[in-house]
Amino acid sequence: MIDPVRDLASVREATDRLLDAAASWDNATVAQPSRLPGWSRGHLLAHLARNADALVNVLQGRPMYASAEARDADIERDAVRPLDVQLDDVRATAERFDAVGREPADWDRIVELRNGVTDRAARVPFRRWVEVALHHVDLGVGYELEDLPEEFVLREIDFLAERFTGHKDVPSTGIRSEGGQVWTTGGGAEGGPVTVSGPAPEVLGWLAGRRDGSALKAEGGPLPQLPPL
Repeated sequence: MIDPVRDLASVREATDRLLDAAASWDNATVAQPSRLPGWSRGHLLAHLARNADALVNVLQGRPMYASAEARDADIERDAVRPLDVQLDDVRATAERFDAVGREPADWDRIVELRNGVTDRAARVPFRRWVEVALHHVDLGVGYELEDLPEEFVLREIDFLAERFTGHKDVPSTGIRSEGGQVWTTGGGAEGGPVTVSGPAPEVLGWLAGRRDGSALKAEGGPLPQLPPL
C-alpha cells in the first residue's frame, strides 16, 4: 500500500542526509565529476532542485517541465553555481515540495509526468525519494547502494521490475534476492527464462543502470542487457 505521507517523511530524511553530507564540501568538490557521464556534482544538485520544482508543477496540475530543452538548459545554467547557492536551492525547493505534498489532496487522481507518462498522485512522493536517494549515490561521495534503506531498495526493485515487464528488448527474467524476495520482469524479447539472483542492492544497481551486474548470478542464459531508463 502506497502511503504518500510516510513517503514524504522519507523524502525529508533522504534530503537531510544528502545536505548534511554536502555541507563539508567546498566549491572545488561540487565542480568535480559525478558518477553520471557528463555531469558534475553541480549538475546533480541543480537537477535535484529543478526536479523538486517540476514535481510541484505535477502535483498542482501544470506541465512538469516547459519542454525537454528548457529542463536541460536550466540544469546547465545552475550547475556552475557556488556550493552555498546550490545547497540553499536544494533545501528551499525541497521545502516547497514538502509543503505542497502536505496540502489536502486527492491522492488517487492521475497526474502527468514527462513524456506523457502518467501515475497516481500518491506515487509522486516515492518518485521524489528515488531522485534524492539514487542521486546521492551518483554523487560519488561514499554513500552507496548498500547504505540505502532496505524498504527503499525493495520498493525501487518492484518499480523497475514492473517498468521492464513486457519490454521488447528484455527476455523473460525472474529475479531473486538473497533475502528471498522474488520478482519477474521482461518477457518481450526472445530467449529465457533467465533467473538472476544476488544481493538486493546489486539487483537494484543492475536494474537502475548503476552497476554492470557482474556481482549477480544468471542461470538459463546470459544476464539480460537492460535498456537505459
